[in-house]
Amino acid sequence: MTSLTMAIVIVFVMGYLCIALESLTKVNKAPVALLMCVACWTLFMINPADYIVPFIPELAGNAAGIVTHVGESLKEHLGETAETLFFLMGAMTIVEIVDTNGGFNFVRDALKTQSKRGLLWRIAFMTFFLSAILDNLTTSIVMIMVLRKLVADKNDRLVYAALVVISANSGGAFSPIGDVTTIMLWIAGSITTAGVLSEIFVPSLVSMLVPAFIMQYMLKGNLPTKVISAEDSALVFTRSQRRIIFFLGVGGLMFVPIFRYLTDLPPYMGILLVLGVLWTATEIFYRGTNLGEDSMSARVIALLRKIDMGTILFFLGILMAVACLSEIGVLTAMGRGLESISDGNHYLVTGIIGVLSSIVDNVPLVAGCMGMYPIAPTGDMAVDGIFWQLLAYCAGVGGSMLIIGSAAGVVVMGLEKITFGWYMKRITWVAFVGYVAGILTYWVERMLFFS
Repeated sequence: MTSLTMAIVIVFVMGYLCIALESLTKVNKAPVALLMCVACWTLFMINPADYIVPFIPELAGNAAGIVTHVGESLKEHLGETAETLFFLMGAMTIVEIVDTNGGFNFVRDALKTQSKRGLLWRIAFMTFFLSAILDNLTTSIVMIMVLRKLVADKNDRLVYAALVVISANSGGAFSPIGDVTTIMLWIAGSITTAGVLSEIFVPSLVSMLVPAFIMQYMLKGNLPTKVISAEDSALVFTRSQRRIIFFLGVGGLMFVPIFRYLTDLPPYMGILLVLGVLWTATEIFYRGTNLGEDSMSARVIALLRKIDMGTILFFLGILMAVACLSEIGVLTAMGRGLESISDGNHYLVTGIIGVLSSIVDNVPLVAGCMGMYPIAPTGDMAVDGIFWQLLAYCAGVGGSMLIIGSAAGVVVMGLEKITFGWYMKRITWVAFVGYVAGILTYWVERMLFFS
C-alpha cells in the first residue's frame, strides 16, 4: 500500500470515527461526511496516474487524458449515488404528506387495547409491515408518536420503543424499499423484489418474533383507560380524504417495484410518479377548502422544507467517499482479505458485517461490500445469491443490537431519551438472539427449499 493510499484510508477512517461518535463530538455527521468525501478525492488527485495507468496503460504520460478519465469516473459514481438520493427524497416527501394530512390516524386507532402484552404484539407486527412498505426511520417516528398517546408509563414505553427499533429494522430487511441498504442493493441489481421477498421474509419475521416473545415478559398487567380522539379537529381534510391520501401514498410506494418491473425504468422514476399523483390529489383537496391563501403553509411545497436534507447530504458524502476507496482498489483488497479469513463462508462474512453494522453506520458498510464484491453471473455472488441476500438481512437486522446501530435506533433514542447503557444491558442480547435465529432460519430455508 502506497503512502498516498494510506493517507486516503486514514482520512476515511478518521471521518468514519467522527460519524460513529457523533453523540460524543456533538458534530452532525453530514458535514463530516462531505469533508471526508472531498478530502479523499483531493488526495486521489495528487497522483491519479498511480491508480489509473495500471488498468489503462495507454493513458501513461497523458495528463489531460487522466484528468478526463477521473471526471468521467466521478460523473458515473455521482449518477449512481443520485439515483439513491432522489429515491429517498421522494419517499420522504410522500411520507411527510401522508403524515401531515392525518393519513396515519388509522394506525393509532388500530393499536388501541388495554393489555400491555397485547399492545406489544400489535406494535411489533404493525411496525414490521409498515417498515417494509415505508422505511424503518419514518415508521419508527410514526410509531413513537402513536405510543406517546397510548402509553403513559415511561418505563413501559421504553420497552415498546426498543421493540419498535427491532421490528422496524427487521421489517425493512425483507423489502426492497424498507431500508436504505436494501434500496442500494436493489437499485444496483444485487437483489430483486421477488427474490428478497420470497427468501428473506421468514428470517426477518423470526428476527422480530423471537425478541418480541422474550420482551413480552418485561410487561405485566393492563394499560390505564385513556380517551383517544379518533379525529383531529385541526386537520383540514375529511376522514375520507385522509384515507385517500393514505392509500395513494402507501399504495404508491408499494407500486414502485411493480412499476420498475413493468417499465424497466429506475426506481426513482416510480417514486416521482407517486409523488406527482399524491401532490396533485392534495392540491385538488385544498382547492375545495375555505382556507384560500392560508392553505399554502400546509401544501406540499411547504412540506418540502421539512425534508431532512442533512441525511441526504450525509448519504451523498459517505457514498462518494466509498467510491473513492473503490477507485484506489482498497475495497477489492479488503474483499480478498475477508474471503481468505472466512475461507469463502458467506454466512461468516455477512454475519461479521451485521455485527459491525451495530457499531457503525450500515450504509457505508454495504456500499463498501458492493465495491468489494462484483455481481457474478452464477453462484452465491449472483443476483439474489446467498451473499447478497444475507447482506441485505444482516446489515439491516444487525443494526438492532445497539441503539446507535441504525437510523431507527438513533431517532428513537432521541425521541424517548433512551440511554446507550439501558439498551445495551436489557435489549442487546435479545436483539442478538433474534439476529442469529434469523440467520439459522435462512440457512434451513436454503438447505430445504432453495438448494
